Amino acid sequence: LSAGVCCCCAALRPRYKRLVDNIFPEDPKDGLVKADMEKLTFYAVSAPEKLDRIGAYLAERLSRDVVRHRYGNVLIAMEALDQLLMACHSQSIKPFVESFLHMVAKLLESGEPKLQVLGTNSFVKFANIEEDTPSYHRRYDFFVSRFSAMCHSCDHDPEIQTEIRIAGIRGIQGVVRKTVNDELRATIWEPQHMDKIVPSLLFNMQKIEDIDSRIGPPSSPTGGEKEENPALLAENCFRELLGRATYGNMNNAVRPVFAHLDHHRLWDPNEFAVSCFKIIMYSIQAQYSHHVIQEILGHLDVRKRDSPRVRAGIIQVLLEAVAIAAKGSIGPTVLEVFNTLLKHLRISVDFELGDRRSSAGSTTFSTSSKESDERIVQNAIIQTIGFFGSNLPDYQRSEIMMFIMGKVPVFGTTSQSLDTTHLGDLGTRRIQIMLLRSLLMVTSGYKATTITNALPPPFLDPLLSPSLMEDSELRQLVLEILHNLIDRHDNRAKLRGIRIIPDVSDLKIKRDKISRQDVSFMKKHGQQLYRHIYLGCKEEDNVQKNFELLFTSLALTTIELANEEVVIDLIRLAIALQDVAIINEDNLPMFNRCGVMALVAAYLNFLSQMIAVPAFCQHVSKVIETRSLEASYFLPETIFKDKSNLPKSLEKHEKNLFFLTNKIAESLGGSGYSVERLSVPYVPQVTDEDRLSRRKSIVDTVSIQVDILPGNNMEDKADNTEEITFEALKKAIDNNGIEEQEKEKRRLVIEKFQKAPFEEIAAQCETKANLLHDRLAQILELTIRPPPSPSGTMTITAGHAHYQSVPVYEMKFPDLCVY
Repeated sequence: LSAGVCCCCAALRPRYKRLVDNIFPEDPKDGLVKADMEKLTFYAVSAPEKLDRIGAYLAERLSRDVVRHRYGNVLIAMEALDQLLMACHSQSIKPFVESFLHMVAKLLESGEPKLQVLGTNSFVKFANIEEDTPSYHRRYDFFVSRFSAMCHSCDHDPEIQTEIRIAGIRGIQGVVRKTVNDELRATIWEPQHMDKIVPSLLFNMQKIEDIDSRIGPPSSPTGGEKEENPALLAENCFRELLGRATYGNMNNAVRPVFAHLDHHRLWDPNEFAVSCFKIIMYSIQAQYSHHVIQEILGHLDVRKRDSPRVRAGIIQVLLEAVAIAAKGSIGPTVLEVFNTLLKHLRISVDFELGDRRSSAGSTTFSTSSKESDERIVQNAIIQTIGFFGSNLPDYQRSEIMMFIMGKVPVFGTTSQSLDTTHLGDLGTRRIQIMLLRSLLMVTSGYKATTITNALPPPFLDPLLSPSLMEDSELRQLVLEILHNLIDRHDNRAKLRGIRIIPDVSDLKIKRDKISRQDVSFMKKHGQQLYRHIYLGCKEEDNVQKNFELLFTSLALTTIELANEEVVIDLIRLAIALQDVAIINEDNLPMFNRCGVMALVAAYLNFLSQMIAVPAFCQHVSKVIETRSLEASYFLPETIFKDKSNLPKSLEKHEKNLFFLTNKIAESLGGSGYSVERLSVPYVPQVTDEDRLSRRKSIVDTVSIQVDILPGNNMEDKADNTEEITFEALKKAIDNNGIEEQEKEKRRLVIEKFQKAPFEEIAAQCETKANLLHDRLAQILELTIRPPPSPSGTMTITAGHAHYQSVPVYEMKFPDLCVY
């Protein structure tokens, strides 16, 4: 009777339940009953409206089997679900998918690793199915959280741990593939999801990289190893995620990377950080590169108070990112990159000097290590600036050169340069050196069509200012920057080192015909270049490298910019330098004087062979040969190698050891050169740069004494103080007597105006006008006092400043100011 009742009840059950029950065998080890599974599949395809009920009933049975630990039936149920998903693609599948995802969630929640892997595999199969219409109400928050947790599995069994982590990574990859394709369902890009997905992937990439770093370089994996390696799988998933990122959600995908690197302290050492951002830069779309660079710059600002090695690690990551993006689309971040890096350069110098001041009087290892760490930061910044700038197009590179040059602080001026007021002279010098080193790297490889493009006046003037400073390293950097910009045919390497070149033709120097633009540049700015070379040779702290760079500057100017007029000017400059060493009005040390003589010998030897005038070459060779026999310390091969054998004076030397102007004029005159100007000694122009960029002013701004008439004794001073009346001035004007001395002066002035170049005459007149203007301004500053103010006025008595306040009610205002 009971068997009949059961048979009757079974016949009354819905057909879909009977079909579902039939797919489960009596013994789960036998697996899915394929014949009954085909019947169930045919029924689901024929009656798609029953799919939701089939899914609900399968979910009910699976939940019951999971609780009762009937894992065989669980495997059969999931296999049936997978086959139904692959077979049915109708609108009614959506309710069935909800049941399917509910069953997958049940498996993932279980503590059994096999069930978690089973659920992940089913979800991955589902993720690969393309649905006809998206389901906007469906959310994957649970799966993101669960798969992320599986990526951090810490099971005691290494094999199970690896298996679960691989399942978690594949699950995240499935979520990404299922959600990122639809722009209207962009919930996966929300920060709360990215904060779980990205660190989970980086965690697996980092762990395996640590193992590889201990073992050695990894071998190239095969296809099977890729599936078994969590690091490779996580990297592929990370690349796929970034490759699908768009403009609006790029930042959400990158920011968790910074949080992970900060949390795990992976900036020092930064090998993993560098590899991560290389992956990012190569995976994202090229037009979004500037987003990543902006994020790195922003994070550098956030971590600006961290240890130097952390900041250096971030800057090195920026360098790698910039190296990849430099030749692509940088966007509006060009100036922002340089501005931020220069700001951090100043901060680093500030930290370095602060540590040095705090440790004054005590030498500790920790302080010295901090200073060296700050130097690492500064070198990283310079390298980044240089690499970024050298990879920019020429039009952008010229703007960056102007931008960096505008940041170089100059003593005595206030401009848009970096704020170095609180750094002092030492800090300002450090900033100058750092910025010039950056500019040197930016100008490396720069090839301008004309010298005017390479050295425009707004760039040339501030560049040459540091060349007047009492710092040999600054002057060396300025000369090296000039070499980068002037040398357009890569001849500098052939001219390295100062020496007497036996045959210049062996150097195979490349040169082109001087263009009209270059000729015009030398007419306008040639005197400025000569002046800085002339003054640079007169510095007392010059070392061998300074003389080598000055020689290279003269040689490159000859190769790139010299026509006949420039050649004459360069010879006048060389003879003037020789006179500086012989007369020694600046009291230079003997080594410097001999160094200048050696520089002149090396350059005139080079110039004579470049212009190929036989008589000129013969005179130069004869002087050099005489020096090698009688005064070898006047040659670069001797003076820079043996400083002990120096002469006591240069006045007693014979003329055959010197280059003579009349001999040079005779030799060049026969070859068609206009040698009239050789008889006019070279005199450098004096500009405001001397006052702005170098030493303390000699003029006392409180007490000024202007001596118009000669005479130092008291009687002359008494005579000079006689009363000046109108009659006395009238007599002075009517006086026609001209002394012989005045005639000589006038003759020299006329001769100079007839033979000297126009640029030199204009420079001398401008110098006199500037000096007169300065004196007049100082006199007016002392005589004209500002009106009284309530804040007080300064009076100077006995060298001390006193402030005297004036009440408002006692001040006298003009009538127009009172109403």
